Amino acid sequence: MVDLFSDRVLVKNNKDQDELDTEREIVMRLQNRILMLFFASAACESCQQFAPALTDFFKRLTDEFYVDRSAQLVLLYISLDESEEQQESFLKELPKKCLFLAYEDPYRRELEAMFNVEELPTVVVLRPDCSILTPNAVEEILCLGPDCYRNWQEAAELIDRNFMINEDFEEKSMRSFSDPVRRLKYKVEDERRKKKKKKRRGWGEGGDAEVDGGADGKEEGGDAIKVLEFDFKDASNHGKTVSQDNILFWNM
Repeated sequence: MVDLFSDRVLVKNNKDQDELDTEREIVMRLQNRILMLFFASAACESCQQFAPALTDFFKRLTDEFYVDRSAQLVLLYISLDESEEQQESFLKELPKKCLFLAYEDPYRRELEAMFNVEELPTVVVLRPDCSILTPNAVEEILCLGPDCYRNWQEAAELIDRNFMINEDFEEKSMRSFSDPVRRLKYKVEDERRKKKKKKRRGWGEGGDAEVDGGADGKEEGGDAIKVLEFDFKDASNHGKTVSQDNILFWNM
């Protein structure tokens, strides 16, 4: 990806139109990213109609209002405008985070020929290695919206561990780090309680049964045994009081 623009100047679509004119800046911005090359013109009515959808699509994948962390996605506007004024006008319809080539840069036309752009608008989607993932994603973006990125990410075999749409958080029940420990603790206690109940049933039948209580356990006929039941707070049950038999043994 970097090689495609290594000797070029990329411009940010912000108020000051800051330039990425060093190899380091370009590498940091493009490396290990999926790149969308947006070929369009302000004079094209279809481009004007598609621009709001593309802007919304890009924002939903990169704006912190919609996502926890930005997707590894870059939008680069390749202007086919007839004048610099038209280009400046059209850039106002595009996201502030997108990049573009200066109007006077002839590389715009080279890219048009390189990717065989025959209609406008065209969104060429490139993998991080510069190979073409989708020759024109306009219809896909209009039909699927942000879900396109999931498909592109898988097709590009891009590892994007940081990206997650906010809706994904809502679908997950958030648990504390101690939740697995509590689950194991209560599972063990439940098993012990069932085993002790089984032993107590054995006493009623007149058989000899040992109490599974370690050193505190007494054989039948020995010292008296006292059983206590108490309530406790279960943090994983949101503060509700839950009753549980806890068997304590000691000499009377």
